[in-house]
Amino acid sequence: MSKGYWVTSYRATKDAAKLAAYAQLAAPAVAAAGGKFIVRGVADEAREQGLKERTVVIEFPTYEAAVAAYESDAYKKALEALGDGVERDLRIVRGTE
Repeated sequence: MSKGYWVTSYRATKDAAKLAAYAQLAAPAVAAAGGKFIVRGVADEAREQGLKERTVVIEFPTYEAAVAAYESDAYKKALEALGDGVERDLRIVRGTE
């Protein structure tokens, strides 16, 4: 089975308090699904039309676990807390192995 990854780019933060509330709920939801933070921070360099924005990469034991984590009730609560606090792009990607 392939590992699964969440790859998230934060385009803009509109409300830091909402982002903080989200983080408090999202971290345990991700951990409960076996997720491990691989990258969490602003890009040091941007190339090929990239943007220097906050990027988060989370690895899950399987692609299915990554999808299930996103669809979990615990993560849905985190998304509710986030609301319109950020503009971001989250993708769920299947690993190569």
